Amino acid sequence: MQKNTFEDINLSEFKELRIQPNTVVVDVREPWEFEEFNEGGVNIPLPEIRNQRKPIENYQQLIVICTNGVRSKIAAMDYCRVPEWLDKKIFHLKGGIIESE
Repeated sequence: MQKNTFEDINLSEFKELRIQPNTVVVDVREPWEFEEFNEGGVNIPLPEIRNQRKPIENYQQLIVICTNGVRSKIAAMDYCRVPEWLDKKIFHLKGGIIESE
């Protein structure tokens, strides 16, 4: 089975990439975490990422984030396994948004 790969990015790269066309930020934290502090984008909690692909499937670049980078790395790896998404660029914010606080 062929699969995609993701790229780790830092906070300054995140800020540059997020404003590019056809790019979406996917925050995989729980809704209450997203409401408390967020960097924008779409909130799809980690347990729901396989069932909630429709809101992000039309974007070419996905930037996956969470608090400290653990959940977002799991989500990025999962997104890399989607056969229809082999041509997408998938980024993971290493260290999470805790770096931005």
